[in-house]
Amino acid sequence: MRASRFFISTLKEAPSDAEIISHKLMVRAGMIKRLGSGIYTYMPMGLRVIRKVENIIREEMNRAGAIELLMPVVQPAELWQETGRWDKMGPELMRVKDRHGRDYAIQPTSEEVITDVVRTEIKSYRQLPLNFYHIQTKFRDERRPRFGLMRGREFTMKDAYSFDRDVQGMQKSYKIMYDAYVSIFNRFGLQFRAVAADNGAIGGSGSHEFHVIADTGEDALVYCPTSDYAANMEAAEAVALTDSRPSPTEALTKTPTPGKAKCEDVAKLLGLPLERTVKSIVLTVEREQEGTTKKEIWLLLLRGDHELNEVKASKVPGLSEYRFASDAEIVEWFGTPPGYLGPIGTQKPVNVVADRTVANMSDFVCGANQVDFHYTGANWGRDMPEPIVADLRNVVEGDPSPDGKGVLAIQRGIEVGHVFQLGTRYSKDMEATYLDESGKPQLMQMGCYGIGVTRILGAAIEQNFDDKGIIWPAAIAPFEVVVCPMGYDRSEAVRSEADKLYAGLAAAGVDVILDDRGERPGAMLADWELIGVPHRVVIGERGLKEGKLEYQARRDAAATAVPSGQMLDFIKAKLAA
Repeated sequence: MRASRFFISTLKEAPSDAEIISHKLMVRAGMIKRLGSGIYTYMPMGLRVIRKVENIIREEMNRAGAIELLMPVVQPAELWQETGRWDKMGPELMRVKDRHGRDYAIQPTSEEVITDVVRTEIKSYRQLPLNFYHIQTKFRDERRPRFGLMRGREFTMKDAYSFDRDVQGMQKSYKIMYDAYVSIFNRFGLQFRAVAADNGAIGGSGSHEFHVIADTGEDALVYCPTSDYAANMEAAEAVALTDSRPSPTEALTKTPTPGKAKCEDVAKLLGLPLERTVKSIVLTVEREQEGTTKKEIWLLLLRGDHELNEVKASKVPGLSEYRFASDAEIVEWFGTPPGYLGPIGTQKPVNVVADRTVANMSDFVCGANQVDFHYTGANWGRDMPEPIVADLRNVVEGDPSPDGKGVLAIQRGIEVGHVFQLGTRYSKDMEATYLDESGKPQLMQMGCYGIGVTRILGAAIEQNFDDKGIIWPAAIAPFEVVVCPMGYDRSEAVRSEADKLYAGLAAAGVDVILDDRGERPGAMLADWELIGVPHRVVIGERGLKEGKLEYQARRDAAATAVPSGQMLDFIKAKLAA
């Protein structure tokens, strides 16, 4: 590729609405152009990266035995209504009507469509297992699109769906896809971590997320440096910080705590460690019974220095549809506004759930359900009934690893892939069955597997950049090598050497671009540092007189002089390494 026949459009400054480094650099490097809120045109330079990402994904998916097809962007509402997601998805699902008034969805994902394909095509156990995938445009109507391609509304995703006869088969397909994802992200050349995750709205049982490691990542990844344990914050198990509950040593005492509504302030007033206090969180569950709505109030208790994990709370039996209680509900059930709540002496019966660590505490401090008062010396069994015990909190760095092989560490990551064991979540709703060996219908066991293709670009940049611009891993860079001749339009010697090297690299199958635009040296080099091409060769008259060309990798602090006759082999060796 010659730069004069390509489209290069760089900017010195990022637009004011660009919030994070990947957004700023992609706009400045001329890779994307904003069309509307969360909607971008992929410019030629950016599209080259996308195509390389897609090619790696496609090669590894095919190698893993998946079969490519292409499902429509616009999908009939009836399919989504079969699974209940037409209503459950909420406003993120873009709904449209055709000229006849029929409802359609602009797809955010394709579980319903692929299940419809398979239920009409697959009849016998002999046709299973199967795994279909496609790389297609998706649309999610984000409330607040931001961060460029990281949180856009329209994006490209690879989604795959496996179908098996039984759970064992599904788990085998899941493992195949998990391994394929590891190969894909290794080939991208990115630092990543696979972590156990919660399935969320998509449903099913086990799942893993794949995160690109980046300090700017939105997600907290929990892992044990001395074992294989890894999970995202939502799914990371928090073990009890003491093995057993000590016996009580203090009497229960209602202690004045005037104006001290926070655990930190109460602990300071009483001269106690924050770890001796217990905080209260009140949830409401509304249930329909015989035409009326009945409220249940739940009191969740955590140690004063710990934070509630809302996903874990939703998994406590009876709390799947909870909301946070209103101030009026809190006063009605506890007789006091928030800040002084506790499990002793509530106005009305409540369901008490204690985090594992709280369940093993004794002589702790909790609210007395009276303004300006807390109980000290509170103990389970003696002063209040034993609670329901559950894992309710976010882990913190230094917690014991659940596998018993060390302590936990936390790093930031950007989610770019997710693999799910769906089981019969969709096949049951949509009656996707096959006939087994005895001729009886059985539900297919499903898995689904997604990679955010365009999100990979943002994540890769968040991990790989400096003050000059992007630093692409070679496998997904828009070009592997850029040849930068100084005075291409003025020096016959420079032009001849540049053309010769360019032709040699192209003949060797190297993805090379020759900058023949005649730009000033400073502007030319700044462009390619911003764009982030990993390998650069500079050709100038002074160097040619000495028989030398200059090579510099994008991460190198200085250039390396290489004899002109050896540069082709030198570059090929660098690429092979």
